[in-house]
Amino acid sequence: MIHIQKATLQDIDTLIDFQQKLASESEGVTLNGDVLRKGLQALFADRNKGFYFVAKENAEVIGCHMITFEWSDWRNGMVWWIQSVYVKETHRKKGVFKLMFDNLLNILSTDPGIIGLRLYVDKSNARAMKVYEAMGMDGSHYTVYERMKN
Repeated sequence: MIHIQKATLQDIDTLIDFQQKLASESEGVTLNGDVLRKGLQALFADRNKGFYFVAKENAEVIGCHMITFEWSDWRNGMVWWIQSVYVKETHRKKGVFKLMFDNLLNILSTDPGIIGLRLYVDKSNARAMKVYEAMGMDGSHYTVYERMKN
């Protein structure tokens, strides 16, 4: 049976592995493991940065995603950004992401302070876009621009 829970520090090695695989698979990027570990440690140390949910089957972590926050003055509420979504290859197409997403919808329906969910996806990741559209998400409203500092 698969269940969804907040990640703990004990999950950090798995999260590092998953995020390295995600970066490689989705964007062809190799992440620096030391930087990633420090980033995850900073996240766990400061809940204002966000947090991870993990999907577990028995004791094995089989999927994850991070939540970060955006305040909307227009709507007077918090938008949760879904980031760093990864499901183990052996568990894909088995409804793991749907369970993780349904968990978020349940939280959204019971917490009046959370007004919506957003995510971004690499434009070349057609498979992920199909999954998100199947969950009822609309990717046609905004285009995200960025300027990163190396």
